[in-house]
Amino acid sequence: MNLKEIVLNKIIEQGTLPLFFHHDQEESIDILRTLYRAGVRVFEFTNRGPEALAVFERLVATRDLEIPDLYLGIGTIKSVDDAQQFLQAGADFIVAPLVNPLVGSLVHEHHKLWIPGCMTPTEIYTAQQQQAALIKLFPANILGPAFMSSIRDLFKGQNFIPTGGVDIEIENLKAWFRSGVCAVGMGSKLIDPKDTSNLFENTQKALDLVSKAR
Repeated sequence: MNLKEIVLNKIIEQGTLPLFFHHDQEESIDILRTLYRAGVRVFEFTNRGPEALAVFERLVATRDLEIPDLYLGIGTIKSVDDAQQFLQAGADFIVAPLVNPLVGSLVHEHHKLWIPGCMTPTEIYTAQQQQAALIKLFPANILGPAFMSSIRDLFKGQNFIPTGGVDIEIENLKAWFRSGVCAVGMGSKLIDPKDTSNLFENTQKALDLVSKAR
């Protein structure tokens, strides 16, 4: 099994993909360790600031030293240049808010998982033409589970993960999984970089709710 398949299976098994950005390296490492202790084995750091690459490099180094069974991806990758930088930094997978076929080709060349963001059937079809094994529905709070339910039969066999506004609440999670997604993205509603005092407990609760909602 190659890394692409391993990461995809880990995301599906975990049922959720936590994601966050923090400009501070030490704070980000603390969040990484807390997520891992709570049970997270695959997560996404987001490319949302000029410090992102340096922070990500520290996260990879920490992972390699302390917790080698954790898979780290980078999100908000829109350009080939950004994808190249983070792949060289050790990203296990690449997440994007849009479909850039050139980024997809580059990630495939590295035999890693590319997760493009889509909002319309046309974008989903385009992503499929670029062999996207997992597609992000974004923004999830605008699309909603009803969108997923309505397009599911058009794209049978395709894996989807909604991101952006998924509520960490049992009925909302059940609605998403009933609609046909394989996992859900969890950002600011799970991880508040300004207040991580309850992150361990909240992450354990989120993982438990996802397990019950499936």
